Amino acid sequence: MEKLAILDCGGQYTKVIDRRVRELGVKSDIFPINVKSEDLKEYQAVILSGGPNNIGEAQRLNFDQKIFELGIPVLGICYGMQLMSDHFGGVVDSNIVKEYGQNEIEIDTSSPIFEGLEKNQKVLMSHGDTVKNVPNGFKIIGKSGEAIAAIGNDNAKMYGFQFHPEVDLTEEGNKMLENFIRKVAGYKEVYALDDRIETSIKMIQEKVGNNKVIVLVSGGVDSAVTAALLIKALSPDQIYAIHVDSGFMRKNESDVICENLKRLGLKNLIRENAKDYFFNTKVEVEGKTLGPLVETTDPEEKRAIIGDIFLKVTANVIDRLGLNPETTFIAQGTLRPDLIESGNPDISGFAHKIKTHHNDVKAVRDAREKGLIIETNSDWHKDEVRKVARMLGLEEEIASRQPFPGPGLAIRLICHDKKEEVKIMPEDVEKLNQILENTTEKGVILPIKSVGVQGDSRSYRNLCLFAGNKLELDWNEVTKKAKEVTDSISSINRVGYILNKLEIPEKINCYDMRICDESVDLLRELDKIVTSNLEKSKVNQTFAVLIPIGITKKYSVAIRTFVTNDFMTGKPGEIGKEVSKEMLENTINEITEKYGDKIEFIIYDVTSKPPATCEWQ
Repeated sequence: MEKLAILDCGGQYTKVIDRRVRELGVKSDIFPINVKSEDLKEYQAVILSGGPNNIGEAQRLNFDQKIFELGIPVLGICYGMQLMSDHFGGVVDSNIVKEYGQNEIEIDTSSPIFEGLEKNQKVLMSHGDTVKNVPNGFKIIGKSGEAIAAIGNDNAKMYGFQFHPEVDLTEEGNKMLENFIRKVAGYKEVYALDDRIETSIKMIQEKVGNNKVIVLVSGGVDSAVTAALLIKALSPDQIYAIHVDSGFMRKNESDVICENLKRLGLKNLIRENAKDYFFNTKVEVEGKTLGPLVETTDPEEKRAIIGDIFLKVTANVIDRLGLNPETTFIAQGTLRPDLIESGNPDISGFAHKIKTHHNDVKAVRDAREKGLIIETNSDWHKDEVRKVARMLGLEEEIASRQPFPGPGLAIRLICHDKKEEVKIMPEDVEKLNQILENTTEKGVILPIKSVGVQGDSRSYRNLCLFAGNKLELDWNEVTKKAKEVTDSISSINRVGYILNKLEIPEKINCYDMRICDESVDLLRELDKIVTSNLEKSKVNQTFAVLIPIGITKKYSVAIRTFVTNDFMTGKPGEIGKEVSKEMLENTINEITEKYGDKIEFIIYDVTSKPPATCEWQ
């Protein structure tokens, strides 16, 4: 069988490359970058993935140089291109340009890898280093302004992309990969994907046998698919479904979820109300005492606490039911991006942690090592899970339900401690003013931090706010300037646009904020307003974020919309296109009418992923 080898340099999108190659009809296998060249002799081509490291001596990943002597086609993506360039005598520099998000590049359409494509292409960039001098035997086949975006050696059949062809934001990326696979590497066979449902059912039956399974059901499509697969694979008496109401659910959500889950055919459905436990419990994680949540501001600590408590609640239920904890399995709807962003070492030995997902905290990893975790979706992305949901005949209300993270509203409430504020650097303020100098917008940098992903690494950086024309903003100009800000000011990874005020005041106050009934209840109501008004927008996800900033009021709200398929990359819904001005106007008016005494700014997140993540924490 024809096969392609993907060498993992720790990239966020390595598994996405694997998915794209298989969808194009070629069997692929992922290896660590330090695999021996003799282990690749059965493969007809190699793709080097992106990764968080650089080419400097301290961070350069070691690999078998003989890979380039196998005489087979090689495609290097992002860091993979830099490794290839360095090997063949090129120069990689960190002082040329940093690019995060969708860029327009110009390609050489005479190159075999770009055959059949237009000269100008929109691609996804996420890099801090750039190839400065082309390696021996290669030529430039793509430019991003004056920076090198792609290189090629037609004789050796070796190519490098500084961008990521595997993700949605590279609009013709599939065609580029197909050109490499079929035209450059000459693959002829068509590999058929395994039947996902049949494979999952077989895995469950072989693993569980006659034992019991606790399935954690949030009500979202991920856990619903896992539950539906368990129902097909096992006897109803073997399955216990637990819906945990952590106190961080959306308005009335647990009621709706439990009704939906009953219709799935779950015989033993338990609704566990655990709000006080989540709010007030301290936990031990890797020898460190964390919590309680009502005193915690760090987003990673919040996620670790919540993940640990979920398992403690599950253990309590197992004990109450009289089940054996040593033989009772726990099933959860973990997705591939959850494990990638968590920096799971079983997925990649080189990937950096972006943010810990509640379904991949240490306690879960320990249970996984014992073989007691069942994850039917762990090789899939969100759009693939939706397809399986429809194949299983799940209600469309479940199959198309907007994602809601396990930690829920807890990570959409931006806790802040004024004592830990880092001073905004004057040179960053000056740079921001220069970027906005010839526009109608004004900007400010705040010491409010959110999580991002830049160059396959986690960033936890400041929020920048623009203001100028409210709903009459020039979308292209604003998003262009927002990208310029995150590309050129290293302390910023997210930009928001103020929708309810024309000007930014000289002083915006940042307040202390913690998880408490007041802040969570307020966010729950704001989220309901935002999602209800924007439910008919053409985006894949919409939610509200509560931020402790204002002038005379201590809260502001951010509206986050996200357009994506697999949630590995994405962009905000364009105002006037995916999200209508009327929808936003109704949202602004309702928030102002009901909570104008508490909410200062109504902000629209205008940042893509990368450099920001979809969630703020």
